[in-house]
Amino acid sequence: MFFDRMETGRASISDAVYLEVIAGLHGTTMPNILAAACLVMVGAITTYETGDMVTAALTVAGVVVAIVRLFEIVAFRRRLAQSPQLGRAEAARWERRYIAGTIATASVLGVFAARSIVLGDALCSVMAIGIGFGFGAGVVARLALRPVAALLDLVAIAAPAAIVTFMQPDLRHVGLGLLILMYVVASFEMVRLSFNASINQITLKRQFEQLSRIDPMTGMSNRSVLATDLPAMLAAGTVAVHTLDLDRFKEANDRFGHPVGDALLKQVAGRLKVLAAPDDLVVRMGGDEFVLVQCAADGAEAMAQRIVQSISAPYDIDGQVIEVGVSIGVAVAPDDGRTTEALLSRSDRALYRAKQERGGYVLARDLRMADKTAASGQIVSEGLAA
Repeated sequence: MFFDRMETGRASISDAVYLEVIAGLHGTTMPNILAAACLVMVGAITTYETGDMVTAALTVAGVVVAIVRLFEIVAFRRRLAQSPQLGRAEAARWERRYIAGTIATASVLGVFAARSIVLGDALCSVMAIGIGFGFGAGVVARLALRPVAALLDLVAIAAPAAIVTFMQPDLRHVGLGLLILMYVVASFEMVRLSFNASINQITLKRQFEQLSRIDPMTGMSNRSVLATDLPAMLAAGTVAVHTLDLDRFKEANDRFGHPVGDALLKQVAGRLKVLAAPDDLVVRMGGDEFVLVQCAADGAEAMAQRIVQSISAPYDIDGQVIEVGVSIGVAVAPDDGRTTEALLSRSDRALYRAKQERGGYVLARDLRMADKTAASGQIVSEGLAA
């Protein structure tokens, strides 16, 4: 049941949160450096005291693994510095590399502790087992959202030492083996509790993220979404920005009351959602102003015509038939702008012209052509006057 919840919880993590988790794993090199330093110190002391070359070899292996892991962490940070946008598949590859490094480290520490027990030096054994326990504590803290990897690490640390102790016939070694096993069980219980708490926090975070992006009245995206989603849509290709403002909405709101006005806005939002394609973005900016970002920019004028036809059709609200109009300003990237600010500014200007013309739609490109024509005429007039 717990493993089913683990898979469900992991799948529920959004790409942004998943990247945050992977970045957190690579957030510090200090645990890796300290583990390697402790291993070198204890390995050097044990080799000096016992003359055991297997311990020396394990110490060298641990240092090599630590160096490889440091290079992996640095490589991840450089990759993230080049571009913060990291796909889930690529992030998963970095995760697998990180976890492979932790399992390799845990395996070296586990065999190192087992070897120290075989050598029979009590103080060296305590130091070696202490390193393993310390690394295990770090696993519990850092890999709670990757419980399968945490379990593998804990087993890799504890299994060699536990096997060696149970192979010894005296009560002291059996007791030590039982303590090691109880440490693993307790550690995994902490991983389970941390995992459940973390998944609950992530779920709440996702819910708050969604709420912060939703207009509570209409259920569509609010204006904050434009700042995050429109730049990504621009990077993916050409888009058309339709800025809409309802005509005669204030009259209807004053005549029939705010509840009817709210219901009218909800129906307008519903019609816009029907018109929009799955990849399009529909946003309520506030009041009776909306924005539809269309991915298929080559059909911008046809979309504007459909919006005018749909929004201008009568509305039936609690038996009241209400008619409103709509004014639309349309700006198309990249001709009318290559940034969010430029597109919204030019679509707003086109909307202002449409309202002056009492409804319908105006294309920003037509305004640009009109401005060029006016400028040319002024130059010719000035030339004739001269």
